[in-house]
Amino acid sequence: MGSVSRRTVMGGIAAASAASLAEAHSPAGDEPRRYLRHQVFFWLKNPGSIQDRDKLIAGLRKLRAIAEIKELRIGVPAETEARPVVDNSFAVSELMLFESKEAQLAYQLHPLHKAFVAECEPLWSKVVVYDSMDV
Repeated sequence: MGSVSRRTVMGGIAAASAASLAEAHSPAGDEPRRYLRHQVFFWLKNPGSIQDRDKLIAGLRKLRAIAEIKELRIGVPAETEARPVVDNSFAVSELMLFESKEAQLAYQLHPLHKAFVAECEPLWSKVVVYDSMDV
């Protein structure tokens, strides 16, 4: 088997990156898709409870079954440097992408979302939601 040149490897990386970027564009390829971004931050009633945090994360993962959600990311605070503009006081965050306001509303009314709230609401003391549209 011959050796692989750096140029071949870099070309493969560039091709993969281009393919990934193409997915974020409309079928015509000239306009990026515009998503509604639904970002939610949760603070736990028991801030140090890993069990409560993990139960909340498990509840969020169940929401992936809702077809209107185009992407779902779940996170915990990153261990980045302390700066006055960084708020890492939350326990869990989630980011969802929707294709429209109507899709986000359908998610809000979906039985799985309602079940998530009923099951997990006792775990949190505070929730902050930021909804924004891509420009």
